[in-house]
Amino acid sequence: MKHIKLAGGRIIKTGVAIFITAWICVLLDWPPVFAVITAIVTVEPTVSDSIKKGIVRFPASAIGSAYAVLFISLFGNSPLTYTLAAVFTITTCVRLNLHAGVLVATLTSVAMVEVIHSNFLMSFFIRLGTTTTGLVVSTVVNLFMLPPDYTKEIAGRLQTLAYKTGIAIEKVVNDILDEEPNVTVVEQEMADRVDDFIHQTEELIRYQKEESKYHPLTRNEWQHFQAEQFDLRRLQLIHYHIGNLIHTSFANLELTDDKKIAIRNAAIKVAASLKDPHLYDQKEHKERLQQLTELFWDHNEEITIKKQQHPTSFRPVLIMLYELVSIYNLVERYYKTKSQ
Repeated sequence: MKHIKLAGGRIIKTGVAIFITAWICVLLDWPPVFAVITAIVTVEPTVSDSIKKGIVRFPASAIGSAYAVLFISLFGNSPLTYTLAAVFTITTCVRLNLHAGVLVATLTSVAMVEVIHSNFLMSFFIRLGTTTTGLVVSTVVNLFMLPPDYTKEIAGRLQTLAYKTGIAIEKVVNDILDEEPNVTVVEQEMADRVDDFIHQTEELIRYQKEESKYHPLTRNEWQHFQAEQFDLRRLQLIHYHIGNLIHTSFANLELTDDKKIAIRNAAIKVAASLKDPHLYDQKEHKERLQQLTELFWDHNEEITIKKQQHPTSFRPVLIMLYELVSIYNLVERYYKTKSQ
């Protein structure tokens, strides 16, 4: 029977935080809705984010509550009160750089208008109490319950990223050698998707770094985590060189069929080694790197001799060979780091 995952750790923690927050408010005879709103938005991906944003959301909520009390005392429960409370709350929070608290402060500000009927000062302090309850409960739940571990997800994403990078190398080089017209847009879209994937992986690494402040990794886990960061850096640099290939015009490469075959095979092999680590052979990799390097210097020497002076710009064939040599060097370092 197929296992169905009903909820992730963050959803479960949010549910627990809501229940405890509402239960405390009921015991204190406070309106739970404001505390629950705060509790929901306080369960962040990391404990560090919960604390940092909680520090911002508390004064922001206090500002929203103050405006709600002020305008309902002046205009009563009217459309103008809702408008002024929301507008002034947003403006003040933005001016004070309390961006993380704008949404919850505005929501609770307009919600307070409906429930405040008398004793405005007491309503204000109760609102501060409910905000504090939601913040504290959610932060404590986030700290002690189901602490997130992003290392496995990061490792899986790095494998996927290496596979996507291999596909990109093979496609771009084949398109160049086949002199395929009008493929730049397709290649750029592919590169953009890989770039987005890299940024998402960087965000997970940031989460894990922040989480490690409160739930430290073991020495071996930390070393493995650092190695993953090096792997990501290598793949980012490979992606950078692929981008250079995409944005360079390769008309009139002036390559013999034998050289085209050698370059194509080199691209296919390095792409295969990224798509499947078991296909990486260090000896064969070095041989192909040497072959590409010799091709690069041969073309460089040929151009210099023909012009009898150093040219002021690189020819497309030199650019392609340089980028491939760079990619080969990065792949070698990538697997060297993984073997340590």
